[in-house]
Amino acid sequence: MALFAEKPAQRSFFAMLAEAGANAEQATEKLDRLMRNWPEDASLREEIKVLEEEGDRLTHDILYLLHASAQTPLEREDIHTLATALDDVVDYSEEAADVLGLYKIEAPMEQALELTGVLRDAGAQVSQSLSKLESMHEVSPHLVEVDRLEDEGDRISRQALVSLFSGGVDPMVVIRWKDVFERLEQAIDACERVGHVLEGIVVKQG
Repeated sequence: MALFAEKPAQRSFFAMLAEAGANAEQATEKLDRLMRNWPEDASLREEIKVLEEEGDRLTHDILYLLHASAQTPLEREDIHTLATALDDVVDYSEEAADVLGLYKIEAPMEQALELTGVLRDAGAQVSQSLSKLESMHEVSPHLVEVDRLEDEGDRISRQALVSLFSGGVDPMVVIRWKDVFERLEQAIDACERVGHVLEGIVVKQG
């Protein structure tokens, strides 16, 4: 049984947040595929761009409904943060995909492959947690995993910077990859923001 009253507007919020989560999961999965098959599957950049545009639409719709609703099933600030953080996941994923092409990167660094894998897994955990938000059934295990993945992402990012600045790497290559890693880190951080908001919701509803 759902913990929240069955009102149309409330069902819309939960459904739209779950849809935004699924969109973010798709974007992170496609970015991971793009990185693993770069540059052969460069066309995936366009598919990620389509998902970014869909993310913008979903964010707009959620925020419009938020402003139009007298009552909401969750605190307004929580809904707003969830919507914008999910949008950030997709935006930063799209930016990472974009700079791969703009900078004409020839082949991915090993740490980039690891980091997109972490982002893909975090996106999946976020999506699964949002799909269970209305019932609040077994949300917490997904949030624990998001936290673990964010820590793993930080570790990989530090290793990547050490590799870039260890000497002997062309300065332009350093600049380009640093830009890519920053986008990937920001996308993972946005997943963590979603997780933190959901943790707060679990506590408040517990």
